[in-house]
Amino acid sequence: MRAGTVLLLAVGLVAISCSAIFIAWSTAPAGVIGMYRLWMAAVLLAPAVWRERPSANALRRMSGWLAASGVLLGLHFLFWIESLKLTSVASSLIILALEPVFVWVGEWLWRGAPARPFDLASMAVAIAGAALAAAASAGLSRTGALGDLMSLLGTIAVSGYVLVGARVRKEIPAWTYNASAFVVGGAVLALANACLGGPFWGYSVRNWLLFAALAVVSTILGHGIFNALLHRVPPTAIAMTVVGEPVVGSLLAMALLHQPISPLEAVGGAVCLTGVGAYLWRSARQSEDETDPTRQKTQPADGRDGAERLDAGDA
Repeated sequence: MRAGTVLLLAVGLVAISCSAIFIAWSTAPAGVIGMYRLWMAAVLLAPAVWRERPSANALRRMSGWLAASGVLLGLHFLFWIESLKLTSVASSLIILALEPVFVWVGEWLWRGAPARPFDLASMAVAIAGAALAAAASAGLSRTGALGDLMSLLGTIAVSGYVLVGARVRKEIPAWTYNASAFVVGGAVLALANACLGGPFWGYSVRNWLLFAALAVVSTILGHGIFNALLHRVPPTAIAMTVVGEPVVGSLLAMALLHQPISPLEAVGGAVCLTGVGAYLWRSARQSEDETDPTRQKTQPADGRDGAERLDAGDA
């Protein structure tokens, strides 16, 4: 992998890791933060969508899937952003790192993905580590436990978003898919704000700047870099980079928000990331075996398409 590519991956990782900091700095309700983040990002993506111009037939065929994807994305932001208001950044991000585990479970239930002992062991390690980290914050306060639950629900929702996206991306280009999901997700959050009585206006200039920073830095720049690199690096390499978000986000929270990382959170985070990293490493090796003809002669592929599984999550 070239040095320039590694540098871009690092920039993308820092950009998405900043989202937790921007959210913690904002005084707006969780639904409002997510709503404006998604809608602002969708507006910024309009030129890219215009260049792609997918066929009307494809959009009509995929309309139900696009709606489902947007709903799941909206729920993810509603739960996860709320978790950052209730628990520590470290604990919330560690639980979010379980996304590949839930995606695999969804594939197993939906597509009959095979269950290998190594994969199951890796996931068990990741879940144990996340539970340990969650126990650290839950022991501090009731709000910490509620925040961990919100992060868990948000992780389940974004895992569903990835699974649905894998279906949509077979026919819909990347930026069109993103913009559509952002518009629908923002509408879901707008409905939630209306039901919960969250004001749509009256926020300070600081809050509006933070909404814009989330849209530009974390959404467009962060995930945009990962999307742009998909033609250069395997999708699994992108996913493994994203697993570093709990580490970078926790360090940023410690430096900028003065949130200390407890020893139990540190141990739980290390265990969780070890399990997730082992699972993704195994997926990367498997993807190489399936695409390298020389390896296929000695180790037949099992029919799983690792690239397709992860591509939608990075989009």
